Amino acid sequence: MATTDYGRIIRDGLWDNNGVLAMLLGMCPTMAMTTSATNGLGMGLATAVVMAASNFMVAAFRNYITREVRIPVYILIVAANVTFVDLTMNAWMHELYKVLGLFIPLIVSNCLPLARLESFASKEPILPSLMDGIFMGLGFTFALTLIGAGREILGSGTLFADASLLLGPAFKFMELRIMPADMGVLMMILPPGGFLVTGLVVVGKRLLDIRAGKGIQMAGAHSV
Repeated sequence: MATTDYGRIIRDGLWDNNGVLAMLLGMCPTMAMTTSATNGLGMGLATAVVMAASNFMVAAFRNYITREVRIPVYILIVAANVTFVDLTMNAWMHELYKVLGLFIPLIVSNCLPLARLESFASKEPILPSLMDGIFMGLGFTFALTLIGAGREILGSGTLFADASLLLGPAFKFMELRIMPADMGVLMMILPPGGFLVTGLVVVGKRLLDIRAGKGIQMAGAHSV
């Protein structure tokens, strides 16, 4: 039995196969919930919890889920976990819950969790599947927070605005004023800004990947 490469699972989730930056999945919440870094962080973490729990459950019961009914079962499992997250956020993070609104239930139809259940959790043991869910979710969180930060800074001049209101008083330290409010570009917090910033972030990632690939090739050539 081959040893699981947990390092590869972590790299794939956070960077190499990042759901947003590499696979371009989950674009609906990416466009809608990244008007600020706080919203992106909240949405990303909610999705990460659902992905980790769903991957764990599918991996645990994969030998009992027949191929013919696997998609309805996956959706049912994701829906159950989304309901749990939805009720928990409503009870304990109500301000953030009101901001995220409809997009929490829509995690059920998000392509990314379903894609990981089909391509990974349904084929792998429990621990690797749990790790995949956690780090794919954290990669999604990273992407949404990064895009939200870019849009918020350029559009409002702030970073993690209302973090203490949405996430709790302990997060007050995250609230920053980067530039004067009258220097903000309104378009960046409107839908066109979502497409623009997301496109720039995706291009930036691919340029970094190309540069890293060239660096590895040059190092290999020198070693020879």
